[in-house]
Amino acid sequence: MLYWFKLYHMDYAVVAVAAAPIRRKPGHRKEMVNQLLFGETVKVLKEKNGRWVKIRSLHDGYEGWTTNTLLEEVNGEFAGARSSFVTSEILGTVILAETKINIPVGSNLPFFKDGKGLLGKTGFTFSGNYFKRDEQKPSAELITNLTIPWLNAPYLWGGRTPLGTDCSGFVQVIYKLMGIDLPRDAWQQAQEGKSVKKFSEALPGDLAFFNDKEKIVHVGILLRDEAIIHASGKVRMDKLDKKGIINTETGKRMMKLQALRRMY
Repeated sequence: MLYWFKLYHMDYAVVAVAAAPIRRKPGHRKEMVNQLLFGETVKVLKEKNGRWVKIRSLHDGYEGWTTNTLLEEVNGEFAGARSSFVTSEILGTVILAETKINIPVGSNLPFFKDGKGLLGKTGFTFSGNYFKRDEQKPSAELITNLTIPWLNAPYLWGGRTPLGTDCSGFVQVIYKLMGIDLPRDAWQQAQEGKSVKKFSEALPGDLAFFNDKEKIVHVGILLRDEAIIHASGKVRMDKLDKKGIINTETGKRMMKLQALRRMY
């Protein structure tokens, strides 16, 4: 009982598992609308039934419900600190309180130095590959190196990992690795950065947005040679022209191009 009483009064928390499912409403059968990765922090907004908590992720303001069993309580100073270090391999391993956890690319490594970090009051070690986000310079080569390993990752509504991702979750994690924090949904991302007016002026790394009856419903990342990498059924590469996406397997047009935007 003391355990639940403590969590009831939790104000801030950090994700202590590989990827925490965030649901539209409290309940394991409710729609998953997002995932939060290891080391990402949240503000706790309310509690229900002693286990479910409504949270707001601090890196993008996205809200939803998860269970407090996936979180570790932290103070406001820890929660508000920007994590400069993130994992850069598709799956890496942290040892948290002598327990191994396989964590996906883009996971935070809070207060990381010399292979060690802190998750709240609990220490962890990590010996895999990582980036210092603030030192990354977006480029065509970097964009390619970061995105290609995701090819054939299955589409998963609300997902943000190579084991399952949606279009905007894929974009958000790739840009996170380059030190750029984007909003969660495609329509929100379409309001960031600056407009690329002409298709001929597009560069690798630009984001392409697609509509359905004037509403932004899809996003992908431009690569070289008018190619686009995006999550549609799975993470795939297709051809892009000024009208939209052309499926490389069927030659048929998939989606109508609405806008191009540059985020750096």
